Amino acid sequence: MSDAEVSFPAPAAEPPLELLYCDERLAVVNKPSRLMVHDSKLARGEDDFLADRLRQQLGKPVFLVHRLDRATSGCLLLAFDRDTASFLGKQLMEGRVRKDYLAVCRGWPAESAFTIDHELDGGPGKPVKKPAITHFQRLLTGELALPGSGFDTSRYALLRCQPQTGRFRQIRRHLKHCFHHLIGDTSHGDGRHNRNFRIKGVHRMLLHAEGLGFDHPDGRRLTVQAPLDDEFNKALALFGWQLPDAAQA
Repeated sequence: MSDAEVSFPAPAAEPPLELLYCDERLAVVNKPSRLMVHDSKLARGEDDFLADRLRQQLGKPVFLVHRLDRATSGCLLLAFDRDTASFLGKQLMEGRVRKDYLAVCRGWPAESAFTIDHELDGGPGKPVKKPAITHFQRLLTGELALPGSGFDTSRYALLRCQPQTGRFRQIRRHLKHCFHHLIGDTSHGDGRHNRNFRIKGVHRMLLHAEGLGFDHPDGRRLTVQAPLDDEFNKALALFGWQLPDAAQA
């Protein structure tokens, strides 16, 4: 075969994004970990964005109602017209959207339920600090047979989290503030504990937007949940954890 006849397979197409709920006005998509939501100063040369994929997949404009960090997976709310986006955005601003996250942190928080009320700035270039409140529930605890801090094992906990406000990387930074760093967080986490999970084959940040509860423009109250991906489930399996239902929190 001559050089002119050599052919190469086309790159594999990305699978469609999973729509957890969709109607003519809005949708909730299950955002994969490691996929950026939209282009920004943090993109650093990236050219693959969830918003662009969705516009192509659905064949119409999309308006993002909120954001998730690149490394975070789970429920992402969007609208298909400006009026719906404004209606949903107002709920967010007024704290009427229920947001539940799952997180794996280092250590065992002493209390089964606790709140972090600690001001945060707006991230790079936004030094002004604003109120930031996150509620946490300790769901499960476990240990890995990896030494650390003078002990033969390392302790971890599964948390459910509800950010009352929406500051930059709020859950991640609040967990750092209380010394229960989020596993897999390379910006605000603990490198030794991140390595423990990489040794066990878990390479993602363990933060997942588990559920959203909000009012639809037609008056219904919608509750949407996103299943965990295989890698997050692999982390839970290290401890033999069975995920409690959100209604039990």
